Amino acid sequence: MNQLNVQELWRNACDILQQRMSQSSYTTWILTNPLTEFRLIGDDRAIGVITSPTAFHSANIEKNFYAQIKEVLDQLSGRNAELQFRVGSPVVDEVKTQPTVVQSSLDDDTTPLQSATPQQAPHARPLRTPRKPMSIQSLQERLQNLAQTKQHSDAVPSNSPQPTSGLFSDQTIKSLAVDRAKILAQKAGLRLEYTFETFAVSSTNEMAHAAAMAVSNQPGTAYNPLFIYGGVGVGKTHLMHAVGNNILKRLPDAKILYCTGEDFTNEIVHAIQTKKSMVFKEKYRTVDVLLIDDVQFIAGKNTVQEEFFHTFNSIAKRSGQIILTSDRPPAEISLLEDRLRSRFEAGLMVDIQQPSFELRTAILLIKAQANNLQIPMELAQVIASRIDSARKLEGIIKRIKSEVELKHRQITPQLIDELCKTELEKAPSRLRVKPYDVIKTVADFYHLKQSAIRGKVRVQSIVKARHIAMYFMKEELHLPYMEVGRWFSNRDHTSAMHALRKITAEMNLNDEVRQEVQAIRVLLEKISK
Repeated sequence: MNQLNVQELWRNACDILQQRMSQSSYTTWILTNPLTEFRLIGDDRAIGVITSPTAFHSANIEKNFYAQIKEVLDQLSGRNAELQFRVGSPVVDEVKTQPTVVQSSLDDDTTPLQSATPQQAPHARPLRTPRKPMSIQSLQERLQNLAQTKQHSDAVPSNSPQPTSGLFSDQTIKSLAVDRAKILAQKAGLRLEYTFETFAVSSTNEMAHAAAMAVSNQPGTAYNPLFIYGGVGVGKTHLMHAVGNNILKRLPDAKILYCTGEDFTNEIVHAIQTKKSMVFKEKYRTVDVLLIDDVQFIAGKNTVQEEFFHTFNSIAKRSGQIILTSDRPPAEISLLEDRLRSRFEAGLMVDIQQPSFELRTAILLIKAQANNLQIPMELAQVIASRIDSARKLEGIIKRIKSEVELKHRQITPQLIDELCKTELEKAPSRLRVKPYDVIKTVADFYHLKQSAIRGKVRVQSIVKARHIAMYFMKEELHLPYMEVGRWFSNRDHTSAMHALRKITAEMNLNDEVRQEVQAIRVLLEKISK
């Protein structure tokens, strides 16, 4: 039976890994955590065991180097390897005893590899020491010679397996590269399809695109933090993922983590409940690049903001890159702590406007091409004229693809009209009222004079009504804070900001206020129609 030496396999793997990572990472995590078993399962699978001296080493190498080690072992063995990690003595005897790769039968795929015992290897020493990296060509020659030597030495006509071939074919290398990219992206929480190549640029987003490109080329030094804000479906998330994917492409060893503000919040709550706060801190505070989508979600949550403050500082001190997105600039995020607001504003803040007609058309054609759909320009323009959000455009593309592939329909004007109507019917209605309508409706609801609400009287009932009117002007009409203030005796923007924070907080705590705001919204919707 053909048997390959585990030590030889690991040496070859180390030669490749040493070329792909920093010397410190290689020495600390690879040399001290060797492959001690490699069990073949069937024709195309394998199980490899990495043995570490401590539980800390084992957990860290599994968390940070799984994908890289797996890729190299898959490449060298021609198999899909699953890695297992255990704590033990990571030393074997290189002369007297040699752990082997054993071919298991399909009926017995759990037979453990027998490695050297202490009695068999009294003079055991570390697996290997650093040496000069080997080129891919030299490695291929060594593997071919090894396979041929083993084939002749173990030659038994009825049992001899065929020598491995094509380990470094173009197709194999390309497949490995794609698989590795997927593994790295999945581990970071990134979507592979969100890249700079698939991002349509126009005057509404060119500043944000340029800033994101600069950060991806010089993470931690160009703009830190990078704060991207804008409405729903304008491409903030796409840009954030594009930065992460580009950094991973250039620096595969970079530790990148993407999550939403809601994910961050939920993980903190879970960590506190399960008494695993240290695990949470280790996960977030040690990354090289932190990407937080919809960071406004953490506002008003004291414990979450406290932890995010320390997480932000920890990453920034190590020159790590932080990228944040929000639906509004930091100054307009109500209930956000001042210390966080100042840090968010310390870097570069860029906004993305709603996409223009030309940009929506370009986005649609890019997404259609990515989904192997051929949409004529005139129909793409029809869709772009009726759908105003990049996210909704993505939904339209998915529905078109479904109609074409599952129902075998042609892309016709009738199909486009049908899908656009359905999409528009799903969209929530927006208030189409003027600031004067808001003031009048609020005044009538509380049986107050409009002049009282717009004036400077500090009676509690009037102040409450005034704050609610300001809330609607900002949240529903999306007026700038300065303009909101001008409607109320030329107050400055801080008054409007305070009103928004106040009403938002009271709606979370007071059922009566929440019901009153909802009742006023219903009245405004009737005017809007």
